[in-house]
Amino acid sequence: MLQAMHEKFETLFGVEAEVSAFAPGRINLIGEHTDYNGGYVFPAAIELGTYGLATKRDDRKIQLYSNNFEENGIVTFTLDDLVFNQEDDWANYPKGVVKYLTETFNEIDQGFNILVEGNIPNGASLSSSASIEILTGWLLKDLFDLRLERLQLIKIGQLVENKFMGVNSGIMDQFIIGMGKANHAILLDTATLEFEYVPAKFGDYVISIMNTNKRRSLTESKYNDRRAECESALAALKKELNIGALGELTLARFNQNKHLIKDEVSRRRAKHAVSENERTKLARKVLAEDDFEQFGKLLNMSHASLKEDYEVTGIELDTLAETAQQVNGVLGARMTGAGFAGCAIALVHKDSIKQLEHEVSQAYLEKIGYAPSFYHVAISGGVTSL
Repeated sequence: MLQAMHEKFETLFGVEAEVSAFAPGRINLIGEHTDYNGGYVFPAAIELGTYGLATKRDDRKIQLYSNNFEENGIVTFTLDDLVFNQEDDWANYPKGVVKYLTETFNEIDQGFNILVEGNIPNGASLSSSASIEILTGWLLKDLFDLRLERLQLIKIGQLVENKFMGVNSGIMDQFIIGMGKANHAILLDTATLEFEYVPAKFGDYVISIMNTNKRRSLTESKYNDRRAECESALAALKKELNIGALGELTLARFNQNKHLIKDEVSRRRAKHAVSENERTKLARKVLAEDDFEQFGKLLNMSHASLKEDYEVTGIELDTLAETAQQVNGVLGARMTGAGFAGCAIALVHKDSIKQLEHEVSQAYLEKIGYAPSFYHVAISGGVTSL
């Protein structure tokens, strides 16, 4: 892929690329919609991701091109015009990164050309947007020799989502893409950003990624609504409890005080955030003990909570996860990512992969009308220069 990208770069821009990099996508093993509630998440970087090439220009013009969105052509703007533009489509993500980097680093004083290509399926909820954010920052770090720390870049990526794109997401996606480690997941406390690398070893079991193939756009989803509902629940609890986030509560303490949340919908949203946080901490413990069966049960419980209390699954994700849960050799399955579409994951015995694909595909085709896709990828490291 990289050789073909270098040739395309020269064709597009008439010069050779100076720097190149790769930023992975991610799956979240468990801990969904906990990151903006001050809880724990348990993500891993994956081999699928976004490749990028870049070179400086002699003017202040910025030219971006994606092999995934060739119909958009070269997206052009300047260092003096770093504002969100609906017509720029995918290029708003790197544009936002450039905006916040230039506010910190005076070294970015000339334009540049960037070519990107990703093998993360678009809209699959494997974090293609965070991947391109972190990739852009890393390319510019190398191109302009910036003293840019990984955590600083991670926070800029989240800022792009929140302030530039208008999505009130947490920091998980950018964090795992920036800090990932091969063959390890990260248990991250989103309240403190303290984290621990955990060997992602599942014995004879593997993580199968099951794609609904239904496109989901995060900014068009009900993501911001869910966050607002959690904030409403937190405000109600804070009238009597001295807490700063739902992630500070145990499920027992939540149950003792849930009557404070008068709105039934907000109460269920908060219940998910608190119970999912406990499941995530427990998942790290059982994985360390090689108790894959219990890990699988936690995946199933997580999906049920996301379906019933958080209501972010939908018929496509439910069909994937709930069919997979019934397949011999599968210990557990759940949706992963923000929800509404995208992907689910299953913990499946290596000898049962074909059976999983067959049974899930059959049920999905029958109910949804088109086929899902499956990926079996290794857990990779974070963003890196090539």
